[in-house]
This record gives sequence, structure tokens and C-alpha cells, in this order.
Amino acid sequence: MTAAAPRISVIINSYNSARYIGEALESVLAQTLTPFERIVMDDGSSDATEAVVREYGAAFEWRAHAHGGVASARNDSLAHVHGDLVAFLDADDYWTPTKLAVQAAAFRASPTPDAVFGHVRQLLSPDLEPEAAARIWAPEYPVPGRIASAMLITPAALARVGGFATDLRITEFLDWYARALEAGLHMPMLPDLVAWRRVHGQNQSLNDSADRLEYPRVIKAALDRRRRAKLDRA
Repeated sequence: MTAAAPRISVIINSYNSARYIGEALESVLAQTLTPFERIVMDDGSSDATEAVVREYGAAFEWRAHAHGGVASARNDSLAHVHGDLVAFLDADDYWTPTKLAVQAAAFRASPTPDAVFGHVRQLLSPDLEPEAAARIWAPEYPVPGRIASAMLITPAALARVGGFATDLRITEFLDWYARALEAGLHMPMLPDLVAWRRVHGQNQSLNDSADRLEYPRVIKAALDRRRRAKLDRA
């Protein structure tokens, strides 16, 4: 990475996000380090998401495809980026103003990272039922954010790990992160607060108990890969 400011491609993934996406877009426009390109990749929304994005004119490039899940949308979006670094933002989350600046600065370190993460805060939406909100761990302080909205990464590192698993609905990033660790990516965690993660009534992980069974499935798959790797080295 050169001393010059890197070109950062921002990908905002959306699905029926009309209620929240405006705050996400505003947080991208408020960045102290201006992105090279800003792409909204929509996963077949049926609400007014597109109308909200269109209000911003040429500030954001709108792209859409048939509904296939967040993993499919992220994978498709990567064919349209041209930057030195890639940042993902889920449409119901939003960034702190210095998110891109502090993370881009980390790529001048030695050794150069493949990706960097930062801390996040949980934001409980008022539309959550009190009973559901009471079950959610949402500390009033930043915690390490191993989520897509808190990551900045090189295209080469993304290619090295491979795409997001399209057969997973709520654990696609957990699966990707496990594979990134197995690939040996250097991914430091910065102490800075970089994002707010919104927890609301439409979060898939809150609404479908069957989807939550993905967690043990993903963990088992990671453990199986590690066992096979040990056997291959033996």
C-alpha cells in the first residue's frame, strides 16, 4: 500500500431496508476519508429501498438482482468494485465518521494486514418487542466487531478466502471469517469504534429459529476442516 490515500470501494448491501438505509448512506457520505466508489447492492427488495437510494442521485450507484440472500449479493457486488480496498456496510448498520480513515491508516503498518476490523456498539431498535430485547446482549460499550460492517479488506484477500457461502442465511460471515483464519490472513483488531450494529425486529436471526441451527453447523464444518488439515500434515 502506498503512502497515498487508497481508493476504497464501499458496498452497501440492502434488502427491504427503506426504514434504515438512509442513516447508513448518510454515514458513508460523512466519512472523513472519501470513498472512491459507493455501490448499493440490493437483494431484490420489495419495499421503497430503491426510492430512498435514488434520492441521493449520483452519490450512490444502484445495483440490484433477484433475491438470493446477503451472501449472494455480496459475491455479486465484488464483480463491480475497482478500489484498492473494499468495505462492506449492511443497510441497517451505520459507521462512525472516521471508520474508513482509521482503518485505511492501518494498512501502512508493517507487516501490511490483509484486512482490519474495529470495535462496534449494538443499537437496540425501538421496534423490538421488550421480551426479545431483554434476551439480547447489548453492552453500553464498544466490543470487538468481527462483522462485515466493521471490516476493511484487500480484494486479493477476499479472493484468497473465496466467496461467502450462499447456502447460509445468517452465519455467512461467521463461516467466511473461519475460512479467513484458516487461510492465514493477517487481520488486526483496531481499538477504534467504527460501526453501530442495529438489532431490530426484522433481523433474520431473531425471527427464524430454524436458521439459528446454522451456528453449530458452521462451527462443526470449521472443526472438520481443521482436523482434515492436521491429518494432511501428519
